[in-house]
Amino acid sequence: MESVKGELRRLRSGPGAEDDQRLTFLVRARFAAEDPAQVIANAREVLTCVVEEMRDWPADERWPQLLPAWFVERCAPEYDESFDADVWLRQWRAMTPEQKEAISEEPWTLSSWLDHFDPTEEGVGKDRSWWWWHVGTHESGGGWVQVATTGWPFGSDSLTWLIEASGGADIKYGP
Repeated sequence: MESVKGELRRLRSGPGAEDDQRLTFLVRARFAAEDPAQVIANAREVLTCVVEEMRDWPADERWPQLLPAWFVERCAPEYDESFDADVWLRQWRAMTPEQKEAISEEPWTLSSWLDHFDPTEEGVGKDRSWWWWHVGTHESGGGWVQVATTGWPFGSDSLTWLIEASGGADIKYGP
């Protein structure tokens, strides 16, 4: 759906005349923060690194050197060899909705987050459901990130983690 060049341009300077908003389904992620401008700067910094690598996707072990250290540090530790996905899935299915909600609010591993952007056959990034569009702040102390999406609802979890890791909280989605 989206060109790397167009997304990088919007990450760096916002939408331009060549961005036809009428042809795009846009959604805003509104967030609270002590310093919303810093949240936006942090999110831009991380996503710019990722989008710049879309054409030649690096190996997993290279990402901690490519991404800002503060973002890597805020991610959960990677799973070790003893992790059993089948056991985890059975435990997940047995959880109450409240338990699942609590887990969904925990930090993501770096590899899990990056998988949402990985355009190779191993990743799910070739089916990305959102692309950076625009940002802003509110006088009330919050901010917003606007993304182009494939529709509503969309896979917003990776965006939520990006905003949370960048310092945002209480994220709400809408037009």
